Amino acid sequence: MGKRNRGRGKVTPAPAEHPDGDGGALALRTSLSPASRRAYAEVLAGSPLSREDAWQRAVEFLFERLAVSWSIAGVEPITAQRELLARYRFATAQERSRVREALRAHLAEHFPELQAP
Repeated sequence: MGKRNRGRGKVTPAPAEHPDGDGGALALRTSLSPASRRAYAEVLAGSPLSREDAWQRAVEFLFERLAVSWSIAGVEPITAQRELLARYRFATAQERSRVREALRAHLAEHFPELQAP
């Protein structure tokens, strides 16, 4: 099979929207590869000496793998992966809290076998 035919016919599930109540929303993928699931479990397990670091990295890992777009206060959504991650890293404590809540709810609904950070 040629390279151009790979992936054709593959259906990508629609992302799930998680509104924040301030006119913004975080759209998250509803599929996660088995390799990403294993990598997430490893990141979350982390080192016993740095549980806080492992927890923070696990949240960021999920955000990296699942975030499709993020609109804040009704502004044009961010959709580029690099920009999404940069915006998350510069987010306020309140915005990070909302992202964590959205990720936890999303995992419970779409990936119940994964432990939420």
